[in-house]
Amino acid sequence: MKSKRISLFSRVLAAVVVVVATMPAHAQKAVAEPLVRVTLEARKVIPGANGRETLSSADAVRPGDVIEYAATYRNTTRDVVRNLEPTLPIPQHTELVAGSARPAGVRASLDAREFTAPPLKRKTVIDGRETIEAIPLREYRFLRWQPVSLAAEAALTFTARVRVIE
Repeated sequence: MKSKRISLFSRVLAAVVVVVATMPAHAQKAVAEPLVRVTLEARKVIPGANGRETLSSADAVRPGDVIEYAATYRNTTRDVVRNLEPTLPIPQHTELVAGSARPAGVRASLDAREFTAPPLKRKTVIDGRETIEAIPLREYRFLRWQPVSLAAEAALTFTARVRVIE
């Protein structure tokens, strides 16, 4: 199996997507210094023999590896930031690990436009009959949490795990 590298560029690009996705369109152009600074960490989850997990660098990953993404939102002002919608992109070639998003109350999306509570579903036709089916976790591309208020100079962290797939 070939190793896949998560480049620094990919991490920075993902962090930029997270920041832009959480700000209203009118604020994206008007704000020189961000009111909320976002940092994104990617850590490989290593299962231990005793059942405990450790986290290590996710610089090199292979199919089957589990990566935990942690997006920390830090309010850089002395005012409360209201209606913040923390958003976490899910990279291609990964699938969301069911139930791993923290805190609770996450919504998911395939396209960053429409977010609904998982499991996501779609209409499909099988043998001429319309039915509703669950969308596979490997198709999820974004997670977004319910709007929150972020206290002055405070920080909140949102996490989710993905499994690297071929």
